[in-house]
Amino acid sequence: MAYPTTPPPAQKRTEGSAVQEMTVGTGAGLDTADMVLNIGPQHPSTHGVLRLKLTLDGERVVACEPIVGYMHRGAEKLFEVRDYRQIIMLANRHDWLSAFSNELGVVLAVERLMGIEVPERAVWLRMALAELNRVLNHLMFLGSYPLEIGAITPMFYAFRERETLQAVMEEVSGGRIHYMFNRVGGLKEEVPAGWTKRARQAVAAVRRRMPDLDNIIHKNDIFLARTVGVGVLTAAEAAAYGASGPVARASGLDFDVRRDEPYLFYDQLDVPVVTRTAGDCHARFEVLLEQVFVSLDLIDQCLDRVDRTGGPVNVRLPKVVKAPEGHTYAWTENPLGVNGYYLVSRGEKTPWRLKLRTASYANVQALATLIPGCLVPDLIAILGSMFFVVGDIDK
Repeated sequence: MAYPTTPPPAQKRTEGSAVQEMTVGTGAGLDTADMVLNIGPQHPSTHGVLRLKLTLDGERVVACEPIVGYMHRGAEKLFEVRDYRQIIMLANRHDWLSAFSNELGVVLAVERLMGIEVPERAVWLRMALAELNRVLNHLMFLGSYPLEIGAITPMFYAFRERETLQAVMEEVSGGRIHYMFNRVGGLKEEVPAGWTKRARQAVAAVRRRMPDLDNIIHKNDIFLARTVGVGVLTAAEAAAYGASGPVARASGLDFDVRRDEPYLFYDQLDVPVVTRTAGDCHARFEVLLEQVFVSLDLIDQCLDRVDRTGGPVNVRLPKVVKAPEGHTYAWTENPLGVNGYYLVSRGEKTPWRLKLRTASYANVQALATLIPGCLVPDLIAILGSMFFVVGDIDK
């Protein structure tokens, strides 16, 4: 069969009242048109919905527009019709991998406005549980990120360690994901007898086995080829977008709220801050991996303080909790970055306003800078390395 060798006919398109002719095709002597491609939104039942509007020149991304809001549940508006005990349940769900840390930020803001002094034992327990939650968060990404770029096995190693620590968190709180263990004035209840010993054993087991995950992926040739030099975020760009957490520290921003603006009793501990300067996908993975070891050490230190500190784990509160009229701002170093809680009260039992500043919302903005110039195959590697939770973006 003979095939025609003549070029394709010019296609006409109308823009306003003018008619333009455009030749669409590939090959020598032909102009090509940029293609607009939507990555997502996926089906509503998936675990988070983010849409990227990409402009492509062949396989090269020319422009990227992150479009958020598909999971918006109006959490901040719901805070205004829930009392100070009820909003804890709402707050721990926007970043479902960091539930304890989300609760902690809310109660810190309320306690600050009410002038409540939390018992010392409760503070050390909060710190131990917050660092356990941080490790659980990081392990999820350390397993899922390699999975997104084709490496299946690390997910099993990461979940082995997660299950070891999940058992500890479940024993103390009764929950595996949404712990609901913080309360205004302290914690829900005392930890079970012998819990600190079992927590130490779990931490030691995870520390001993973490090199398995490190060795299987960290220096893997394929993983290095997919991540080194890909998706570089400079320190200046990270600061301009308000990025924080492992994403920002991988670009060289040496900032951690636990060390620089300490809350709870972090000022009594030496908190090493893990940083890199490359700012690429591999640096972000490295920071996340090394941060796990730092948090495991901090957990041991907090558990030692818990064993040496007696007393209650909460304070008695009136039946109806009302914060005095005023406003305050509390921020915490959540696993994914800086979370801020701006609380405004008019002296009632519900907040007049509680504004969330979430880490994922700020970090994902940088995709508009990171993705243009990359190839489509690198898109997923960059996207996964930003370590965000979509509920934390949309709130």
